[in-house]
Amino acid sequence: MALLEREDRGAVARLVLNSPKNLNALSDAMLAELKAGFAALASDRTIRVVVLAAEGRAFCAGHDLKEMTAARAAPDGGAAAFADLFTRCAEVMQAIPALPQPVIAEVHGLATAAGCQLVASCDMAVAAEDARFGVNGVNIGLFCSTPMVALSRNVPRKQAFEMLVTGDFLAADRARDLGLVNRVVPPDRLEAETMALAEQVATKLGSAVRIGKRAFYEQIEMPLAAAYAHTGAVMVENMLNRDTEEGISAFIEKRHPDWAQ
Repeated sequence: MALLEREDRGAVARLVLNSPKNLNALSDAMLAELKAGFAALASDRTIRVVVLAAEGRAFCAGHDLKEMTAARAAPDGGAAAFADLFTRCAEVMQAIPALPQPVIAEVHGLATAAGCQLVASCDMAVAAEDARFGVNGVNIGLFCSTPMVALSRNVPRKQAFEMLVTGDFLAADRARDLGLVNRVVPPDRLEAETMALAEQVATKLGSAVRIGKRAFYEQIEMPLAAAYAHTGAVMVENMLNRDTEEGISAFIEKRHPDWAQ
């Protein structure tokens, strides 16, 4: 059984973390699988949306603490191994917003530490009512500094800091209210509701969504005037797209667009 399973359903790819025995921890092997999986999707124009889901009773419990502890046996106490781990994990997290396709996290059970970071790195998230979210490393003496990067770009500052320094968990409804997830649904509806959102997005013009996702992350880090200048140029690029011209013409003429996608 693969550590990371991929199933394509039309224009939607489902990537499923499949290591339930360790709560889908981001082990060295899992990080490698995610990196390869995202790299394959980056050049796959048949896929317009990605869903990231998980098997077992948890979405993801964060880093594999047993692997990290074993690294302490090295002469440097594990310093090189830890630096390499956090670098590779950061690369995986940054690959998600860099993908041309929107990525939706489908979350059940626990999403803790780097697992919460994984949810926060996705473009959208749908959570089961029983899902819980935490950056709880502080409870064992390890402040979640790298998960903090994605979390603090999703959740208001004071709430993010409270999560980080208390190690407390958010219930799904609270995570939605703070902006960490988009929707909360009954557990038995999680996959269906996530797929419904993915399929809705997949009906949109893929080239327009790719352009828009790239611009979303570029402009959000810019000052206001620079953001408007940049997105104006992006809209010109979008307007010159043949399928965009067809979409506008179809709207004016009250017909369905004949898109090439």
